[in-house]
Amino acid sequence: MEEKSTNYKVPNLERGLEIMELLAEHSPGLSIQEIKNKLGLSQTTVFRITQSLLQSGYLGRNEESKQFYLTRKMLTVGFRSINEHDLLGLSLPRMRELRDEVKETVFLGIMGDKEGIFIEQALGTHPFKFMLTPGNRFPYYCSAPGKAMLAFLPEKECLAIVDKIDFQAFNKNTITSKQQFIKELKDVRKCGYALDREEQLQGVVCVGAPIFNYQGLPIASIWTSGPVERLNADNWSEQGKLIMEYAAKISSDMGHTQNHP
Repeated sequence: MEEKSTNYKVPNLERGLEIMELLAEHSPGLSIQEIKNKLGLSQTTVFRITQSLLQSGYLGRNEESKQFYLTRKMLTVGFRSINEHDLLGLSLPRMRELRDEVKETVFLGIMGDKEGIFIEQALGTHPFKFMLTPGNRFPYYCSAPGKAMLAFLPEKECLAIVDKIDFQAFNKNTITSKQQFIKELKDVRKCGYALDREEQLQGVVCVGAPIFNYQGLPIASIWTSGPVERLNADNWSEQGKLIMEYAAKISSDMGHTQNHP
């Protein structure tokens, strides 16, 4: 059995995993030389593997120090496989409480690589209500949850994502420039909640706020969606503060101890 299992080993895959595990223990990052010395690998091997992981988005590189570090993509993969059910279990009771207050459907989404990912909902009580299919993706630049999560990322990480956005206009309300979007994110960070003012779907307004983990990083967002007749400018502030309150409760349940921005 031992000989048979050895036949199925993939050396470079194993070395790649060793490099990622090593970097997980050195959060500031390590250079190629440091990785080589710690793992006893050749410089050529380390170079090839780190370049592959860099190109696929699992590693980032500090251009000044030339050190490699694990990116959010790695965190996202781990989050989906390990912590998603904890997030769901902790969020759903709060989402239902919020739904009972606002009467609109309350949604939960997480960060993906280039877009957000919707994962759960508490259906509204109005005869006409919005529904989504789990797994649906939403653009960061024209959605309340996307703005809410990006706004509270570390600046460098936020800008790296913004640089990759292809700003396509869904209608006249859509943000279509990087400069305009960065200004919008600053406003979101200032007030604590985000709005989709009919930016993707005409007649549909969304209000959302971020959920933070124990490290103070945004890992998810809750939001409500409704027709502009029910979610209009007169109640955006009230809705925003209420959603922030429930997002803060979920954040606290997830181990976040700092005050909500």
